[in-house]
Amino acid sequence: MSDSNATPSVNADVAIIGAGPAGLMAAEVLSRAGLAVHLFDAMPSVGRKFLLAGKGGLNLTHAEPLERFVTRYGAAQDHVQPLLQHWGPQALRDWATGLGIETFVGTSNRVFPTDMKSAPLLRAWLHRLRHPGPGGVPVVFHMRHRWQGWSTGTGGPLMFQAPSGQVQVQARATVLALGGASWARLGSDGAWLPWLEAAGVAVSPLLPSNCGFDVQGAAAHGMAQGWSTHFRERFAGQPFKSVAIRATDSQGQQFHRKGEFVATATGVEGSLVYAASSLLRDEIARNGQASFDIDLLPDRSAEHVLAQVSHPRGPRSLSSHLKSRLGLEGIKMGILHERLDKEAMNDPARLAAAIKALPLTVSAARPIDEAISSAGGVRWDALNPNLMIEAKPGLFCAGEMLDWEAPTGGYLLTACLASGVVAGEGVACYLQQTGPR
Repeated sequence: MSDSNATPSVNADVAIIGAGPAGLMAAEVLSRAGLAVHLFDAMPSVGRKFLLAGKGGLNLTHAEPLERFVTRYGAAQDHVQPLLQHWGPQALRDWATGLGIETFVGTSNRVFPTDMKSAPLLRAWLHRLRHPGPGGVPVVFHMRHRWQGWSTGTGGPLMFQAPSGQVQVQARATVLALGGASWARLGSDGAWLPWLEAAGVAVSPLLPSNCGFDVQGAAAHGMAQGWSTHFRERFAGQPFKSVAIRATDSQGQQFHRKGEFVATATGVEGSLVYAASSLLRDEIARNGQASFDIDLLPDRSAEHVLAQVSHPRGPRSLSSHLKSRLGLEGIKMGILHERLDKEAMNDPARLAAAIKALPLTVSAARPIDEAISSAGGVRWDALNPNLMIEAKPGLFCAGEMLDWEAPTGGYLLTACLASGVVAGEGVACYLQQTGPR
């Protein structure tokens, strides 16, 4: 550069912004296609959310049949299904094997690496991106580069804030893989949304998904919000195991599943609540609250429960009686006392009904930054089948920043990776059609 004060610049075939699973997968596809890929991320290292998500065991995907798998994406199923038919759960397992990572199917049909860890897979993946072999071009990584939009607001070169100052990037095509708005400390902060809106790209608001909820207080005990002090101090952090929840919203949509969830200081969270979170969140948005029933003994019939509750207990306390006859104790007894008044606790019919269907009302989803993932993002009607934004040729999107959501169980990661493949292939096709600059 002749001007020492000029903004440093980078020229690339493809700029990918976001070094999570979707961005890394798009980079792999394009590297193999022989294109010069520069990958940018605001964090000091890649895949931070991916690594944290794998701390308790990396759930790669799910082994259920594909026709069932695609139904997990709710309202976005028709848009996500083509991505998964192109590159789905089995392709993901084959890809992991190609990295030297063997997988197995757990008892819940979830698929894990044999060592359960995310770090070895990520290390092998990065090695392949930096040393792609014959025909491939090494991916160039630019860490601590925070995207600031375009130089002219809605167009021109990409602008980044780097440790050394501003950097300008001119690319023939760009893939945005910036994530949603959960776990902002790991890089997904949703800051991109207003920039795309300003550029005329249709977006839906970002909302918490796979999230916990705050409960309303028990009217029987005169509480407006939350758990009682006794329940919170005694049971916050403890799980409800082997329960089921059932919910029906005002639109007639239903949810019923067995599993477990956890009481928090303000409400509920955990796998069973996460699975129902989209229904509960949307119902709160419509009506200010949502309710579901907890079946504390899903493996016992209502008739059996009533018979056991009604059985004479003699001098035993009610707690001892229910523990002896039904195995009810701990947090399950705690929530019965929390939600029922003394009269109901001593009425066998009302108590038995509550054991099988204890109503719980939630008033708010927890903040999006606490959620496992987020819903909303770039709308599907703004994209072509290759995930290119119709209004901005050469600009592609992938991953969680697309307008979709899914439950935990490997569905999130699978769709993120599949979208990275489709976006990467879309970029290669676009560049082939447009030719060199």
